[in-house]
Formats: sequence, structure tokens, C-alpha cells
Amino acid sequence: MLRLDPQRPELSPEELDWFDKAFRRCARRVLLATTLAGSGHPGGSLSSLGLLLSVYALAKVDPKNPRAPERDRVVVSHGHISPGVYSVLCEYGFFPEEPFLLEFRRAGSAFAGHVEQAVPGVEWNTGNLGQGLSAACGMARALKLKGLPARVFCLMGDGEQQKGQVIEARRWAVKFGLNNLCVLIDYNRLQIGGDTYQVMPQDLRAEIEATGWNIIEVNGHDFAALYRALRSFLLGEVPHPERPVAILAHTVMGHGVSFMENDAKWHGAPLSPDLCQKALAELGFDPEELDRWMEKRRNYPVSFPHHPHDPEPVEIDPGEPVLYDPETKTDCRSAYGKALLSLAEKNNFPGKSPKVLGLTCDLEGSVKMSAFRKHSPQAFHESGIQEHHTAAVAGALSKEGFLVFFSTFGVFGVDEVYNQLRLNALNRTALKVVCTHLGADVGEDGPTHQCVDYLGLLLSLKDFEIYLPADPNQTDRIIRFIAGRPGNAFVGMGRSKVPVITDEDGRPFFGKDYQFKPGQADWIRRGEDGTFVTYGAMVHRCLAARKILKEKGFSVGVLNIASVRPFPREDLLRAAETGPILVVEDHLVENGLGALCARELALSGKPAFIRLKGLEHYATSGKPDELFARAGLDPQSLAAEMENLLKQS
Repeated sequence: MLRLDPQRPELSPEELDWFDKAFRRCARRVLLATTLAGSGHPGGSLSSLGLLLSVYALAKVDPKNPRAPERDRVVVSHGHISPGVYSVLCEYGFFPEEPFLLEFRRAGSAFAGHVEQAVPGVEWNTGNLGQGLSAACGMARALKLKGLPARVFCLMGDGEQQKGQVIEARRWAVKFGLNNLCVLIDYNRLQIGGDTYQVMPQDLRAEIEATGWNIIEVNGHDFAALYRALRSFLLGEVPHPERPVAILAHTVMGHGVSFMENDAKWHGAPLSPDLCQKALAELGFDPEELDRWMEKRRNYPVSFPHHPHDPEPVEIDPGEPVLYDPETKTDCRSAYGKALLSLAEKNNFPGKSPKVLGLTCDLEGSVKMSAFRKHSPQAFHESGIQEHHTAAVAGALSKEGFLVFFSTFGVFGVDEVYNQLRLNALNRTALKVVCTHLGADVGEDGPTHQCVDYLGLLLSLKDFEIYLPADPNQTDRIIRFIAGRPGNAFVGMGRSKVPVITDEDGRPFFGKDYQFKPGQADWIRRGEDGTFVTYGAMVHRCLAARKILKEKGFSVGVLNIASVRPFPREDLLRAAETGPILVVEDHLVENGLGALCARELALSGKPAFIRLKGLEHYATSGKPDELFARAGLDPQSLAAEMENLLKQS
């Protein structure tokens, strides 16, 4: 295992000889692993080996303590080169080669087809191209905020430079001065569809320079040249040392095996056994060893332990709750802004690394982050109209010992960035996504901005908790609650002002003694005949409908389900025992709370009389009250709907 000192101007002949032999050892592992698995990506793995070997020779990483806080981070964005990554990690002592070769791509194995953090030395699960640079930006920014001198290396493919998120990340890296970030691009000019320029014309050098990066072009198979380029980054010997560095490494697909070189078919196809043996012989190894490995793999149990990769813990003082009295009429987003400011006041101090971070996309005022920015300018990240990158960089920051809030409109923070949130979930981040402007409550902005399908999407993200507060008081409590909650959480709210929800004595229902509990619903009112089941901006409308029904002699309850995941199943079952249930929501009925309630009731095996009331189609522009009336979600229509339901039952 080789470790290099960047203070030395050149590699020695002995070091160059080590790299040459290490390349062949790693190439052997790449070919064996993919042929044994019968699948994988050997071509790009071989072209990237020189980059990987050079980076790990210089990076401050410890195979015995791969999660040391002060370590350098190595992110591999083109995660399909996992055979190359695992081969190099073997070379540097992170784990032995046997479990890698015999478990690669097997069910239950840590050695997946695309790199995963379950393997020691892997920082980020990648594979959906264009994501890794955003994650690397988050890590580099985290190191800056902590005042740590560590660096971040991000390896990428040339084809993925076609993704728009990559350019978003490049701009963000320059804005936030990430001169501790170095990108190495495997420029082999081939992707699945063939020649990268034919697939999509691109002048990589010009694009990278246009975003303000330092750029160094080298032969990616020349270890001496790679060393000099990385040394220039590490020592800041570049034209603009305050900016990040990109190393454009010219390589050859399938490098090292004559019949694989410059052939795009080996991007994602393994060698057949006979070709693998031919390649092994060409590299100077015994071709017959493939047969021995094949025999051993047939009966080899999947047993290599998955490496833990939970976020760094962060201790947060949640501060004192704000109490909004019944005379106050404000919006939940303003309550969020005040709670966020309170968290900053309690946890972000001058001269120290902030604990609470905020990110938004050109919507600071609308999502009420201005007070937070004024208090903690270092912790606030205006990311421009770059939602895809922002969702990903926020997730990476949340793993580095920070409480991170990402806020924008629902249509941007859920619909537009679903893939980024999904990858955050797979990476076990601890991101707090707080979206405003949900539902038809957005009103005049029209259907493009009326996020009415968010629950259907979020419920598919297994690791995201989902909370939808009913009023400013509950918003305040939920924000403070998730501040101390591990893992990913979504909090959503509308745009409009809403009344403070009160108890039957006229006092705030979510008063000073109220404590939010996940998986528990709120019985705003009890009823003997039936129940409105609802959340968010529909709670006060259901209370108004209940009042209309009360004047007609009906006793109807209102159950607020602010905790959608974890779901309050027992509260719903109690409502079903009372009488008919009318689920009311500012959401498409096909995949919202109503559909979830219907499923839970069906699975319970208990008889229940349930009707779903929400949006049957996308709304139009208009004032929210007018849109709700057209959809039958105004108090008068809801009262009539419940009355008919009670009579039918």
C-alpha cells in the first residue's frame, strides 16, 4: 500500500513501478468480479483505475477508521464503476479481496452493482448520474463550516457531464468558495450510446472554465502526470487558489486489455469466461484462477458485514415554543420562520461553527427564512433556482453533524426533486424538508404551482416522516420536534393565513402544555355520529362544517392527522367505531390521506363506512376559497356531504 507526500515534486521510479503493478492487480479484480457475477461495468472501471489509485495514495483516509471526522472524502459519482472502486479499496487495505470477488452483486451483499456506503471507504450511494458532485459540495461545505483542513475528491464520468445538475453544482461550488474540492473526470469519450460527442455535443473544458473553475488536463493513465495535477490542487498551486479544481483526465475505455480498449460495448457488459481468461493472461496472471473462483463462489455465503453509515449526531436546543393566541391570524409558514429563527438563536453563535443550516432556492421571503439569514448569514445558503442540486447538497450536509432545513414551494421541493429525495433516503440522510405553498391553497398561481400530489410521492419514500400542521401553534411545535428527531422529515403547509385552532373553551388547542407526538392524531372535537378526518388548512373548514351540522342536531368529531407517517392507526380505528368517516383534504383523492386511511381500514379487517373528499382534478387559477368551493371543500359543502353520509349510514 502506497502513501504519498504531496510536498515532493515528482514520483520516484519505485513509486511509478508500484502504480504499474497495482493497476494490473486492480484490473485483475475488476475482470474477475464482473465475470464471476455475470454482470457489471468493467470498461469504465479500467479507464478510472489510474484516477482512483492516485487519489487514494494522497487522500487522508484510514482503512482502520474509515469514518474518522477529520478524513478526506472520496465521492464516486459514476457509481457503476463499483468494480474499480472496490478493487482499489482492496488494494489500500479497506477489506480483503475474497468477499468482494465472491459476493459482488449477490443478493444481500454490501458489494452492490453501484457503490454503496455499506462498503468501508464509500462515502455516498451513487448510480443515478449527476448526483455525486452535489454530495461532494455538501461535504466540502461542511468541512469549511467546521474549520477542518480536509479535502473532498469527486470522481465522475464524462457522459454524466450532460446532466444539468452538474452545472448547478459547479456554480454552487464557486459561490461558496469550495477550494477544498477537486473533481476528476474520466474522459474516455464513450458511454452506453457510443461516442459522447455524438450522443450529446459538449466542450467540457470550455463549460468547466465558464463556471469559474481551475482546470488541469492530463493523460489519465500517466501516474506521474496525475500526481502533479493532484499535488497542484493540494498545494493550491493553481491560477485561482480560492476556487475548486477540475482534472480532465484523458483515458481509454477498457484500458490495459487490448481487445477491450475503445469499445463501448464493455461499458456495461462483463467478459465471457474465455475472454476473461484471455485478459488475465494478457495482464500477467494465471487464467486458470477464474475456474477456481467460480467453484468457490457457488457455495460461498454472503457474510461480509454492512458498514454503518448513520449521520453524525448533532445536539440541538429546541428553544421555547411560541404561543399564538386565538386573535392572531397568520400563516403556518410565518410560524415556521419564527421557529427557525429561535433554533438559530439557541444553537448558532458568533465565532463558532453553526449547528442549524438553511437552504432555499430564490424564495427566501416566501418561505420566511429572512430572519434566519439575518441572524446566521454563514448558515444560510441561497442556492438560486437550482432545486435538484440544492436537495442533494442539503442531504449531504445533513450527514455531517448539522441540522439542515431545505425550504421551497411544495411543487419544487417534492415534485421536482423526487429523485434527489429518494437518493437522500437511500443515503440515510437526516434532512428536514419544509415546504410551503402546498395544495390548491396556492390559489391564483394556478395548477403548475398547486402541489396536490405530494403525499402520493412522499409516501413512496420509505425513510421520510411526514407532518402536516393544522395551525401556527402546531407548526411551531412540529418544527421544534423534528429539530431533535433523527432521520429525514417532511413538514408541509399551505400559503394562506389560517385561524388558530381552539378547544371548546376558546383556548388554543395546541397550547403551552401541548406536546407533539408522532403517530398520534389530535381529537380537535369528539362526536357521537361521525368524524371528519383531515389535516392542514382543512381543519378549520371542517370545524366550521361541524358547527353547521351541530345546529342541525348532528354530533360530528374532527380528527386532525398531522402525523401522516408514522400513521395514527389506532385513532383512525376509534373514529371508525364512532360512525361514518369523511376524509377531507386539499390533495388529489387518488393518492392522498383518504387513500391511506381507506387502506388502513381495509387492512384492519373491521367494517367501516368511509368517503373521500378532495380534489378530483387539477384546479384552475383563483382565490383559494373559490377553488375550494368549486371542489366541494368549503364548510357548507362539507356539512352537506357529511349530512348525506350520516343519513346513508
